[in-house]
Amino acid sequence: MHALIRDTGTIFRRAMRMSLRNPAWLVISLMQPILYILLFGPLLEPLSDQLGAGNAYQIFVPGILVQLGIFGALFVGFGLIAEWRAGVIESQRVTPASRTALLLGRVLRDVVVLLVQGTLLVLVSVPLGLRAPVLGVVLTLVVIALLGAAFASVSYALALTLKSEDAFAPLLNAFVLPVLLLSGILLPMTLAPGWLQAISDVNPLKHVVEGAREFFAGGYDTSTAWWGVAMTVLLAVLGWFFGVRRFRRESS
Repeated sequence: MHALIRDTGTIFRRAMRMSLRNPAWLVISLMQPILYILLFGPLLEPLSDQLGAGNAYQIFVPGILVQLGIFGALFVGFGLIAEWRAGVIESQRVTPASRTALLLGRVLRDVVVLLVQGTLLVLVSVPLGLRAPVLGVVLTLVVIALLGAAFASVSYALALTLKSEDAFAPLLNAFVLPVLLLSGILLPMTLAPGWLQAISDVNPLKHVVEGAREFFAGGYDTSTAWWGVAMTVLLAVLGWFFGVRRFRRESS
């Protein structure tokens, strides 16, 4: 266990140094959700009553946070492909470092970045009219961290499998649009026709989004909120299992 913690810390520090040396991509990845808040959020204000919220940002901001947790983590595999091509992965494989630590250190870096970005996103939304309990925001950020860990693990595993941006990018793009439309990130699925709601019900990310919205509304004791947490934990376990299994097979 001590060796795992030590190796994870080493990988985490290296990954974080790389991010801090080139922070441009962190800013760029944050700009899209902020633009959604600034440009799309005001369009929802007239729909506040129809959305079932006194404040449209209570509905919109949790969805954008989930979007950040999914898509902010889903594209980290591109960096791993670059490292593999540069021989970094091969050099790490010949060290006695734990194969789990090789993944865990990178995922921890991604989670820290997501938490910073999510906190900034909430702070930007407050002057625009967001009103949400602090506990609800904190619980949502915990959900986003777990969600980010799940999708970062999957992203690294897929990148290590495909080892090509030309194959990796189309796969992600094929996943992004259905998730964006069927999880209710931009608008609650209660506004959709019945057949579309039925399809979205089988999407676990829809329940994550609805749970985050409950937290922002102060609904800490509702089944919707904790069902979203349960779905998030399940995704985190499955994503981590897939990622660790792929890293260990690559190193065998």
